[in-house]
Amino acid sequence: MGMHGNAHIVWDWNGTLFHDTDAIIGATNAAFAELGLAPITLEQYRSLYCVPVPKFYERLIGRLPTDAEWELMDGIFHRHYAEHRGRCALTEGAAELLAGWRSAGHSQSLLSMYVHEELVPLVRGFGIETHFLRVDGRTGPSGGSKAEHMVRHLQALSGSVEPARTVVIGDAADDAVAARRAGAQAVLYTGGSHSRASLEEAGVPVVDTLAQAVEEAQRIAA
Repeated sequence: MGMHGNAHIVWDWNGTLFHDTDAIIGATNAAFAELGLAPITLEQYRSLYCVPVPKFYERLIGRLPTDAEWELMDGIFHRHYAEHRGRCALTEGAAELLAGWRSAGHSQSLLSMYVHEELVPLVRGFGIETHFLRVDGRTGPSGGSKAEHMVRHLQALSGSVEPARTVVIGDAADDAVAARRAGAQAVLYTGGSHSRASLEEAGVPVVDTLAQAVEEAQRIAA
């Protein structure tokens, strides 16, 4: 596993391997309730969500939040998300796909914008940590792009992973942006935070299942 030049997948976590859409919507609406904002539906969330996340709030409330407002919103969201996530599971078939990709002699890693100290024990708790060469969560402030994190992630795998044969699988347009920045390619999955229409604007393959995403990754990295 991890031989130089082999196909490599960088998996996203929230909304991709981890099916936490209900937790995200629940936490978003719980935070909105505390702030006196109206709740939103999953369809509204998917059509409006974007990175950097303060821009998402601008679309919802008609202006960018102040730094103080953003810190408050972000803190409330993460507090409620921690309460909701315990009811969530891996996306259907994810564990089998991870095992299959590994057994085929390919490598994979995990990069998430979920805080690193929370991510690692969560991944470990699902018994899938050993499938990954590396598991990286966010360090530093929340709400920004994954691009610089992706560059650092692949640099840390230098010598075992070739960016040109690396495919990022995620549920957000920002995953495609991050892949391009790092010299990799991307496949986007419709089961998470973005609508299909918004994902298609990224100009990369868009699929409806993780199995299709892995098939595309195999084709792209061949």
